[in-house]
Amino acid sequence: MPIILKYLITAVVVVAVSEFAKRSDKLGALIAALPMVTVLAMTWMFFELKGQEQTEKIANHAYYTFWYVIPTMPMFLLMPWMLRKGIHYGWTLLSGCVLTAVLFVITAWVMKRFGVDLM
Repeated sequence: MPIILKYLITAVVVVAVSEFAKRSDKLGALIAALPMVTVLAMTWMFFELKGQEQTEKIANHAYYTFWYVIPTMPMFLLMPWMLRKGIHYGWTLLSGCVLTAVLFVITAWVMKRFGVDLM
């Protein structure tokens, strides 16, 4: 699949989500919460890879995505709280990213003890 087509389809999805979000907070959030980027990435891998490599890459992508989503969740509670307190979006976004990074390191450290290597 030509890379320009992948860019175009992916961009259309992102723009569509932002357009829905402008019209309806709840619908926009629901659509954004869907694992569209993951599904698109796995779909691109499905079409571009073959055989065992295809199966293994897609399976690994889905498996690691599960573990990487967990430390991102608290950001979606921190950000609305900070914004409602009147904190500028830039500081709010930075705080959410720092929190996510710290939680990712902690998650990787904990999961390594259970035999799941995330780093």
